[in-house]
Parts: sequence; structure tokens; C-alpha cells
Amino acid sequence: MNPTIISVISLGIIFLATTIGSSFVYFFRHGLSDKTSNMILGFAGGIMIAASFFGLILPSIEESNTYFPDFAWLAPIAGFLIGGALLWLLDKVVPHFHQNTGVEEGMPSSISKNLKFFLAVTMHNIPEGLSVGFACGLAMRGGENQAALMWAALSLAIGIAIQNIPEGAAVSIPMFSDGLSKHKSFLFGAASGFVEPLFGLIGLFLAQLAFITPWLLAISAGAMIYVTLDELLPESRKGGYEHYGLWSFMLGFVVMMALEILL
Repeated sequence: MNPTIISVISLGIIFLATTIGSSFVYFFRHGLSDKTSNMILGFAGGIMIAASFFGLILPSIEESNTYFPDFAWLAPIAGFLIGGALLWLLDKVVPHFHQNTGVEEGMPSSISKNLKFFLAVTMHNIPEGLSVGFACGLAMRGGENQAALMWAALSLAIGIAIQNIPEGAAVSIPMFSDGLSKHKSFLFGAASGFVEPLFGLIGLFLAQLAFITPWLLAISAGAMIYVTLDELLPESRKGGYEHYGLWSFMLGFVVMMALEILL
């Protein structure tokens, strides 16, 4: 299949999945139970960790060995740490609200909690979009293993899309419960995912600069794992149902690993 078509599909499905999840506000009036929430967040966390490893860190190591054989360790390690540091910095600067824990972070601001929560999800969708864009850009550069790179990019996009469905619902349903109309709640949920294809396009074009690709992939991996460890996994252990989140995490990891093997 043409790598351009794969890129369009990959960037399209991650936004579509968020929109589908956001539409759940029309069918579910109240938020999810702790048990269900733990399972969804754990599953999403497993997908994110596996996607970061198989879809970003391993390609970063391979690309680094190609372009910087004498310092192949530098880009994967330093880039990974930089990615985590960038998300930590955003956490400290951008005012946002964590719906599941009730914790507010970032600089003091008078904006509503709903908007702060929207900013939190939107901010953490940026590295996901960049990751898919980098993977697609790597495939579009061609080479002997172009087919494998195309399917790797698609599997990464599918994995992120799977976890974007509950993420979209996690924005729209609480907003409706807090008094927003269903239509506005849906639009906020869908809009939180719009940054993914937008930053995906940025990542796609940056990936054409071959010498920085190892850095870009590692930075994305660090950012995605930071989000997972900082939010998804702690929030998947609520209400005495910790093992539901744990086993769902393992299932999510296996699903993403299977996608990498089969595609």
C-alpha cells in the first residue's frame, strides 16, 4: 500500500477515535464506575507503554545506529529523558485539572475546571499525534524495509486510536455531568483530539530530516511514557479495584504487541 495512504489513514483514525469516544455523551448520562474506569485506564496505559517501546524506542535505536554509529546510545537515552522533561514542564506551566483525582496543576488561573480538564487532555494528546507523524514520516522516506515501517506506523496509530476512544468519553461525559449541554460536551471532547492530526502533520514533515529522526522518536516515547506513569496508571488503581487496572494494563500491552507482530 502507498505510504501516503497509510499516513492519511493513521492520522485520520486517531482523531476519529477521539470523536467516537466523545459521542458517548449522547448515550451515557453519568460517569463510569471505579471498576470500569480502572479497566479502561489500565488498558490504555498498557497500549501506551507498548506503543512507546515497539513503535518509538526500538526504531529510535535502529535509526541512531544508522546515522550515529559511534554514539548510538545518545539519541535514544537523552531524547527519552528530554521528552519526559518537556511534559513535566508543561504540567508545571499550563493550568489544567485532573478529573479523576481532582488535582489542579500548572500556574494559577481563573478559568473553569472544565476548561482546565480540556487543556489537560489536549496537552497530553500532542505527543501522541507527534509520535504517529514521526512513524509515518519514517515510512514515507522509503528504503528496503519501507513495507515494515508502514505497518509499524499503522499499528502504532491503531493502538493510540483504541485508547483515544475512552479518552474522548472521559472529556465529554464529565463536562455534561457538570452542566454543559450534550452538544457542547461532545464538541469539547472531539476538539481535544484535533491536536493529534495537527501535530501528526508537523511530525510527518520533521521526520523527513533523517538525522534528527532518532531524537524525535525518543522524545515522543519519553513524553508518552511520562503521561502514562503520571496519569493513566495511578488513576487506574481507584476504589479497591487495583487488580482490574493491573490486568487490563497487561492485556493492553499484549494487544499492542500483537498488532506489532501481525501487521
